[in-house]
Amino acid sequence: MSGKIEELARNIESVFVGKPEAVRHTLVGLFANGHILIEDVPGVGKTTLARALARSIDCSFRRIQFTPDLLPSDIIGVSIYNASTCEFVFKPGPIFANVVLADEINRTTPRTQSSLLEAMSDSQASVDGSTHRLPRPFLVLATQNPYEYEGTYPLPESQLDRFFLKIRVGYPPADDEKRLLDSRTALDPLESLKPVITADEVITMQAAVRQVKVEESLVDYAMEMVQRTRSHEELAVGASPRGFLTLVRGAQALAFISGRDYCLPDDVKSLAVPILAHRVIGKRRYEAANHAQIIEDIVNAVPVPV
Repeated sequence: MSGKIEELARNIESVFVGKPEAVRHTLVGLFANGHILIEDVPGVGKTTLARALARSIDCSFRRIQFTPDLLPSDIIGVSIYNASTCEFVFKPGPIFANVVLADEINRTTPRTQSSLLEAMSDSQASVDGSTHRLPRPFLVLATQNPYEYEGTYPLPESQLDRFFLKIRVGYPPADDEKRLLDSRTALDPLESLKPVITADEVITMQAAVRQVKVEESLVDYAMEMVQRTRSHEELAVGASPRGFLTLVRGAQALAFISGRDYCLPDDVKSLAVPILAHRVIGKRRYEAANHAQIIEDIVNAVPVPV
C-alpha cells in the first residue's frame, strides 16, 4: 500500500509544485474519509490541488462552481414529473459523484452552503421525502477565498465542523514558481494526468486506517488539547467532540501514509492546527486568523507523552 500512496503523492506533486505539506494533508483527509477545505488567496493553486487529486483517482468527479445565484436543487438534484408514467423521477445533481470539487464555496449564500450538510455528514441526500445514498468513496474538496474578499459569505459553524481539516496553500518557493512556468509552456499538465489508484483501493485503505494502533496516552494527549480549547480565555467556543474524534482519526491516517501501523505524538501534534483551528470561535468573532496561533500555543503547552 505504501507504494501506491507514494505514487499518488508524486502524481499530485507533478502538477501542484512546491507544497508537499499541503499534499500530505490532502491525503490524510482522503484516507481518513474526511472532507477538505482549502482556503487561500486567489491564484495559489487551490483548484489545481483539488483537480489533481480527483484526476489521480479512477472514479467519478464533478465540479460545482459556487455563485450567488446557485440553488440547493442545483447541487442535490430535483424530482421531475414524468407524464408518461404519471410519477416523479429523481434527477441526481452533481453531488452524486465520488469526488466533488466545491469551487469557491463561500461565494454562494448560507442557504445553498447548508444544502451540503447532510451529504457531508451522512453520505446521503434527501429530496421530497426520499433518501438517496451517495457513492463510495465520497469526498468533498471545497475551495474558498478569505472572508475579507468581496462577495464572500462566511460558512456556518455547523458546516465548518464537518470539514475534516482546513488547508492553507501559501505561495510556492521562487524556484518552484519558475518551474510552474516551464511546465505550462506547451499545455496544462493536468490534462495529461492519469489515475494511479482506484476507488476500491481508496475504500480498502480507509478501512486500514481504522486499524492503526493509538496508545491510550496519545488519546489522552489529543483529549487534553481539545479540553484546553474549551477553557481558553480567548475562545468563546472550543472544539467539538467531532473535533476530538477527527484529531485521533487524522493521526491514524498520517501514520498510515507514513508507512506505520502505530501513531506517534508528532502525528497528533502536526495535525492539531489544520483540524482544530477552524472548529473554534473566538470571543473577538472576526479575528479568525488568530485561531491557528491559539491552537499552536495550546499544542506547545500540552506535555508530550513519553
